[in-house]
Amino acid sequence: MKQIEIIGTTVLFLLVGIGAPANARQEKQDEKAKPQKQEQQAKPERQQQAPAPKQQQQHQQQQAQAPKQQQQQRQQQQAQAPKQQQDNSAKQQQQQARGQQQQQQQRDNSTRQQQQAKGQQDQQRQQQRRDNSARQQQQAKGQQDQQQQQRDNSARQQQAKGQQNQQRQQQQRQQQAIVQQGQQRQQRQQQDNNRSAQRRSPEQVRVQQVAWQGDRAHSWQSEHRTWQQRGGYDGYRVPDDRFRSYYGQDHGFRIDVLPVLYVGGQRRFQYGGYWFGLLDPWPEYWSNDWYDNDDVYVDYYGDGYYLFNRRYPGDRIAISFYLN
Repeated sequence: MKQIEIIGTTVLFLLVGIGAPANARQEKQDEKAKPQKQEQQAKPERQQQAPAPKQQQQHQQQQAQAPKQQQQQRQQQQAQAPKQQQDNSAKQQQQQARGQQQQQQQRDNSTRQQQQAKGQQDQQRQQQRRDNSARQQQQAKGQQDQQQQQRDNSARQQQAKGQQNQQRQQQQRQQQAIVQQGQQRQQRQQQDNNRSAQRRSPEQVRVQQVAWQGDRAHSWQSEHRTWQQRGGYDGYRVPDDRFRSYYGQDHGFRIDVLPVLYVGGQRRFQYGGYWFGLLDPWPEYWSNDWYDNDDVYVDYYGDGYYLFNRRYPGDRIAISFYLN
């Protein structure tokens, strides 16, 4: 391109240099040819416009140089074409290399991300395995502790059961001893009462019968009252061990052999170390000598103490215990 510019500039200078003398000479010829001007005007327009010989020569030179210039331009373009192709090829190669680098970098990034994700998954699996192992160990330890606790509880229960059995056996032995003592005492008291009854005179027996008849009810169903109707039992309460030794349906006795007293219009008799009084009249349909021939017993029923007659099990007479 630079060569073409230099050649064009040179041709322009040549044309300017050639054109200036030609114009000067042309002016001189015009001055000489003024008289002939009229004649020249009569000539055809084609002759007036004909170029000067030097201008024709310059024009021919320019036309002759134009192909050379074009050829030079083509040669320069042809010379520059391989270089441009090489540059384009180098650029394409650079672009391809850059694209390959980017692809390789993307693959490397993808591989790195996959490796990181895999590493995280491996770490999570390892952590999960450790957690599962720790959980299993804790569960196994908890099961062992629970089994040990169950064994300890079973041993304590067996020990407590053994102690309860021992206590129960001891209580049973004590109760049996108390029952035996009570039975022995009752037998001795019964014997004493029998001897006392044998010593009673017929007059004493008649007086006692008269006294008992005074406590007989006219209509027991309407005259007697339960402890619930009386507002609850509020007298002396016999200790349980003493009560089991002398009272209850297993300890029957007869009143005729017992000490009997009247206190404040109330009949009382002594049995088992206590005095207790009859608060209700005895039913009118009982036999006249029930106190001599019927077995009776004292028991706690629902809300207080009552006297029961084995011959009439559905009836119960309210009684109250006294210490003396």
